[in-house]
Amino acid sequence: MSNFPFPVDPVMTAVVIAYRNKRLIADEVLPRTPVGKMEFKYLLHTLAEGFTIPNTLVGRKSKPNTVSFTATETTSSCEDYGLDDPVPQVDITNAPAGYNPLNRSAEGLMDLILLDREYRAASAVFNADNYATGNKVALSGADQFSDFVASDPIEIIMDCLDSMIMRGNIAVMGRAVFSALARHPKIVKAVHGNSGDSGIATRRQIAELFELDDVLVGEAYLNSSKKGEDVSLSRVWGKHLALIYRDSLAGTGGNRMTFGFTAQFGTRVAGSTPDKNIGLRGGQLVRVGESVKEIITSDQLGYYVQNAVA
Repeated sequence: MSNFPFPVDPVMTAVVIAYRNKRLIADEVLPRTPVGKMEFKYLLHTLAEGFTIPNTLVGRKSKPNTVSFTATETTSSCEDYGLDDPVPQVDITNAPAGYNPLNRSAEGLMDLILLDREYRAASAVFNADNYATGNKVALSGADQFSDFVASDPIEIIMDCLDSMIMRGNIAVMGRAVFSALARHPKIVKAVHGNSGDSGIATRRQIAELFELDDVLVGEAYLNSSKKGEDVSLSRVWGKHLALIYRDSLAGTGGNRMTFGFTAQFGTRVAGSTPDKNIGLRGGQLVRVGESVKEIITSDQLGYYVQNAVA
């Protein structure tokens, strides 16, 4: 640890590694995969290779046809994300028994860093440029799921899934979209076998209805106001829906394909260093951070439904 200019505290690091904000879904949408260096390479596979049938007929004394598998090697780099928090010594000295202001600061900093990651993940997943031309649709008016009378989310979602070259196995959506789906008469009727005029559908029931492994619902809020302005909260995951194929074991190499992943260099770090300029008695400057990069690897393995609700 002494080789680092900023001292890393193993206890504090353990706190931020263990800390989880249950409202966040970025790690499930774009799973983390470790990389050995900040700069890393990953493979972009050729779509045609997996779907073009070669001549596999072999004559009695002939040699089988030869095929080769190729991929484009792409270079990217993890980026450092971190925050500092000055903790006055008077707060540390007067902390009640069982309360550690430094660890509490580390948790709070990690929460903000993960919220920033949640925003980056949502911005990548809900970016139309990250989807192939035929793999996106923008809903409006009577087609939006919030129109309980005219819309048909079952038809729309099934058509999207059926058009994908590798059928999506998870659905990613904001809370507003899920709330509309869970109460939509056609969904309620399909999962409960009633008239659809009462009841709600659970995440698991919606997943089973569409033969998905999971339905991930983004709950997080962010404040879009500038510092000093009144708070203006909005949902990080907005009013959109994405159907994606996720392989949690896919990474930077090999033949496993997935819509996207998150490269992570090393583990989260946390520590504190004395700072004489904090208050009258000085204090400790707490620093927390991680090195990650969100990557979208295939625009063919996702389907984007923009403005799923009004």
